[in-house]
Amino acid sequence: MARRLFFVNEVHSGRAEINGEDAKHLTRVLRVERGQQYEISDNHTLYLAEIEIARKEQVVFRIVERLEYQAPALTISLYPALIRFERFEWILEKATELGVAAITPFAAVRSEKGLDRASAKRMVRWRRIILESSQQSRRPVMPVLHETAPFQMVLRAGTQRKLLLDEAREAAPICSPLAGTESIAVLVGPEGGWTDAERGGAIASGWTPVSLGSNILRAETAAIAALAVLFCASDSQR
Repeated sequence: MARRLFFVNEVHSGRAEINGEDAKHLTRVLRVERGQQYEISDNHTLYLAEIEIARKEQVVFRIVERLEYQAPALTISLYPALIRFERFEWILEKATELGVAAITPFAAVRSEKGLDRASAKRMVRWRRIILESSQQSRRPVMPVLHETAPFQMVLRAGTQRKLLLDEAREAAPICSPLAGTESIAVLVGPEGGWTDAERGGAIASGWTPVSLGSNILRAETAAIAALAVLFCASDSQR
């Protein structure tokens, strides 16, 4: 059975701590005990650690050894348009599980009004979702969640390949060969789709329209399906 993974703020002198509500969750809900071993990460390095102290509001780990882990061969940055928050949070959760490296939301023309301003108040909650999803999926480095960015800034993303998810018939299949590709940006539109100006601006900025098939997908479905296809294709070409 795979060991659980927990994130810590830092590792110092061979020790790491989890305090407060997170420690309560470990001791009361997960029932961790002194002497048990788990994997921990400071979001940079993965360790095998043993619990030295398991109190109500403090869990102390002693580092046993540093562990190796295999990072994804493909670095994917996701740029999702803001959609209704319960669906957007599903994107955050599943994109984290799949292995995305960074997430930058933006407000599209057809995003619901007010989501841009409201998103700033959700950042703490969204980063918590990413933390919990990273622990659940046992990935030792969490994706970076950036603040909501203007669309024109998103278009200037620097990466090897820039893919615009598009339902237009002339869009190429997303499952094209990835040989030699190390980094990809994926741009996902809102529930109402792209405007002609947005699509044209993206293409002029070097984004390639790609399709996930003939069916019209929800924004959150398209985002996760695209990531799954790209990571699977990358793994198969290792």
